[in-house]
Amino acid sequence: MTGAMTFNEPAERVELRAAVADLGAKYGSEYYRTKAKEGAYLTELWREAGKLGYLGVNIPEEYGGGGGGIGDLAAVLEELSAAGCPTLMMVVSPAICGTVLARFGTPEQRRRWLPGLANGESIMAFAITEPDAGSNAHRITTTARRDGGGWVLNGRKTYISGVDVADAVLVVGRIEDEATGRLSAALFAVPTDTPGFEARRIEMDIVSPDHQFQLFMDDVRLPADALVGDPDAGLLQLFAGLNPERIMAASLATGSARHALDKAVAYAKERVVWRDRPIGAHQGLAHPLAQVKIETEQARLMTQHAALRYDSGDDAGAGEAANMAKYAAAEACVRSVDQAVQTLGGNGLASEYGLGAAIAASRLARIAPVSREMVLNYVAQQSLGLPKSY
Repeated sequence: MTGAMTFNEPAERVELRAAVADLGAKYGSEYYRTKAKEGAYLTELWREAGKLGYLGVNIPEEYGGGGGGIGDLAAVLEELSAAGCPTLMMVVSPAICGTVLARFGTPEQRRRWLPGLANGESIMAFAITEPDAGSNAHRITTTARRDGGGWVLNGRKTYISGVDVADAVLVVGRIEDEATGRLSAALFAVPTDTPGFEARRIEMDIVSPDHQFQLFMDDVRLPADALVGDPDAGLLQLFAGLNPERIMAASLATGSARHALDKAVAYAKERVVWRDRPIGAHQGLAHPLAQVKIETEQARLMTQHAALRYDSGDDAGAGEAANMAKYAAAEACVRSVDQAVQTLGGNGLASEYGLGAAIAASRLARIAPVSREMVLNYVAQQSLGLPKSY
């Protein structure tokens, strides 16, 4: 039937998922946990994924990428997460930074940064959150002033992922309009070895290879071309990166939900306690696992829908769908990990299975990159038309 609606992914993406799943299985959750406990990054996996073209599937072909959309990159992250190898740097480097640079960067900025982001040889972090701003981007105090032919950047950032493995950080700041005195959002590409730029690691209870940092920028001098794109389009550029961020965060969460569910189902099929039947035969375990399966699939569909909206150029529709997808995926992830632990009983907290560490990691999905409460605020106001509550 011509023009019929379909929910099937393109054959190329199905093949991409299978190939990435094979790569994820090659490394697996034991590799991930070992690296995390050592305080090291997933360098081998990242480099191989880059060489195979998986990290740059959303980056234009002319800059070494695959020329696909955020839906393709989200599929890569979901499959790696389902294999037990989630990484926040895929959300940050190719998704946020790659998207912003591809859409708004100057030709020179694209040539400088995008090939490395595509093949994994370069990593770029993203810095927006500040100690006193939280979710309120209008309270950002990091500012840049013109100085001769360049810029001087000052400010602080907190909870910035992966600065230790990044070559540069895409910093969200504000610049002053010389005519009106008004401050407007602006993005700057700041190499991590720039004088005056300092990163301090934040100690976390979460065992993860993706470390968190505070950033201190004291009179950081930058060349004129450190300013990304058009300063008059700062907010547009910023929001262009936030929808992919939410879509990717949802994919990481759904992949992690699948990973926990797979462990629980495998255990429930084999573990025998009463009579001669496995514990998975009992509805007390079978039904909660079935519920997790349903909720995870719902979140996956919502995520794919959000990616389709974004890749089709519907930024407004993508904003609503991406927020909903992120909310649904976070809830599914938390539920999946919790039920997996419950299914394994005492073994659910044994290091052998890796689910104990996943409890804290899954809980993060409800907080970052946007809290569930702020998502509910967005839906209440933008989707339902209710009065603003804050």
